[in-house]
Amino acid sequence: MAEAAATEAPELPDLDAIRSAQSRIAPHVHRTPVLRSQSLDDEVGAELFFKAENMQRTGAFKARGASNAVFSLSDDQARGGVVTHSSGNHGAALAYAARRRGIPAFVVMPENAARVKQENVRRFGATIRFCAPTLEARESTRIALQRETGATLVHPFDDPHVIAGQGTAALELLDDTPGLDVVIAPVGGGGLLSGTSIAVKSRAPAMRVMGAEPANADDAARSFLSGRVESLPPKSTIADGLRTTLSPRTLGAIRAHVHAIGTASEAGIVRAMLMTWERMKIVVEPSAAVPLAALLEGTLDVRGMRVGIILSGGNVDLDRLPWQS
Repeated sequence: MAEAAATEAPELPDLDAIRSAQSRIAPHVHRTPVLRSQSLDDEVGAELFFKAENMQRTGAFKARGASNAVFSLSDDQARGGVVTHSSGNHGAALAYAARRRGIPAFVVMPENAARVKQENVRRFGATIRFCAPTLEARESTRIALQRETGATLVHPFDDPHVIAGQGTAALELLDDTPGLDVVIAPVGGGGLLSGTSIAVKSRAPAMRVMGAEPANADDAARSFLSGRVESLPPKSTIADGLRTTLSPRTLGAIRAHVHAIGTASEAGIVRAMLMTWERMKIVVEPSAAVPLAALLEGTLDVRGMRVGIILSGGNVDLDRLPWQS
């Protein structure tokens, strides 16, 4: 029995779980708007519909998954609070959800995390523990902090409740924008893309789902092709929210439901971010600009299609904009 259990596929939410999450988190998140830009349509040669999660509570889609996870906990599980590791957006989201429930939150952050993201986490009342900027340091520091506090882990992406919560953005997008041909989401750890792909393919099996990530952090594209979790390459990317590898759980969802994963250069990400600021008059962070960058660079082909794009967040350090000298 133990051997059989070890080979079971990791649990993933289904459409019913995503719909339940939508009801559970409704009092705690915004229903964000879908925005258009004719000039960006012309650049790409497609009709683009941007789901503006940069306008979400805490400034990113992460409020959805964190809220669903926190409000799914039993009273016994929640009593000691919640703990996670995060470059910023999930940490702030977890702190926000914990404050709404009235429990403590503990967040491990890399010491080079963007200042605006550190401030977001603090603003919502979490206790921060800094660590070296490596995945190994994040995990070991999180384990030590969890032992100290007795808090319950809410993983940034490797959690069915988190994935279900992230999938609610896609449900809203489909409801508000009929007739889409494809939905694109950025991919780091894969929670957003997993939830998006499950929601979309359950609602509209013929619709395509695509992912986009930095070429400097292309582990998801390589994992998608190889069928196993590939490590991050030894490079850095401006898209700090996407400096994370997939888990077996998120890879399973992506391999089952995603059509393609495109990549974008660092220069392309900066260009797409600047174009979004200038033409749509909204603030997006580099990670949110990656899907548009992949379209502009042609690593994803959507010409002539109606395309939904999830703008994942808008938490930007305004003192360190990438186009400033």
